[in-house]
Amino acid sequence: MKLKKDKIFKIVYWISTGLLTVMMLMSASMYIMNNAEMQEAFTFLGFPTYIVYPLAIVKILGLTAIWVGKFKSLKEWAYAGFFFNFVLAFFAHYMTTGTDFESPLMALLLLFTSYITWKKIKL
Repeated sequence: MKLKKDKIFKIVYWISTGLLTVMMLMSASMYIMNNAEMQEAFTFLGFPTYIVYPLAIVKILGLTAIWVGKFKSLKEWAYAGFFFNFVLAFFAHYMTTGTDFESPLMALLLLFTSYITWKKIKL
């Protein structure tokens, strides 16, 4: 029974982490490829435009920390960084337009699922 439960946690971990990775890579690529459009969106949301490129780089570095996972504390910091990013994104969208907050909410759900299952399986 324990073996089956561990296998389910591993499957859920890899799926949620994979989907989170796809979301973050799409986000980072949008920040880089459609920079002018992203700067307009950041201005509308009340954020400075100079953080667009650094945020894209940090997202990629955070994904690297999660996937490599060699240093547990670095992986924990990556999860924490994504948490703060998603919470701020959720409130920025919700407070300015009242819409378009589904993506940060989905990212939070995937992040929590990935983190909790990672803790259960101790990768």
